[in-house]
Amino acid sequence: MTNYFITITGQKHYFGMKPFQTGRIVTLIKEPANDFDKEAIRVELPFIDTIGYVANSRYTVFEGTCSAGRLYDKFEDYAFAKVMFVAHSGGIAQVIFKEETEKDGEGREKRKTKLKKISKGKKKQ
Repeated sequence: MTNYFITITGQKHYFGMKPFQTGRIVTLIKEPANDFDKEAIRVELPFIDTIGYVANSRYTVFEGTCSAGRLYDKFEDYAFAKVMFVAHSGGIAQVIFKEETEKDGEGREKRKTKLKKISKGKKKQ
């Protein structure tokens, strides 16, 4: 499968750069009812909610990354991405399609449960 890299932008409207860490997995969710962009893709973290959007403007898409418009038809309703680089004005992430994460038949709910357990374990340490 082709590797797609995206720029995550809009953080200043949410939590800033604090939630961004190299290696962190985020969820990409299509937002077709968005009044500003019909190809909007929201970026979320479990327990935090929206942390930004996939860039979709020639002014915000970092060189070498894919815009939301080019990515929009590549997945159904959601996908994941792994944060690869963090810069002062955005992050670059590699898209991980849900088919790649669910090869063993594990669904989204089981993944959420695992993420909750992992997060609780980190807090106790």
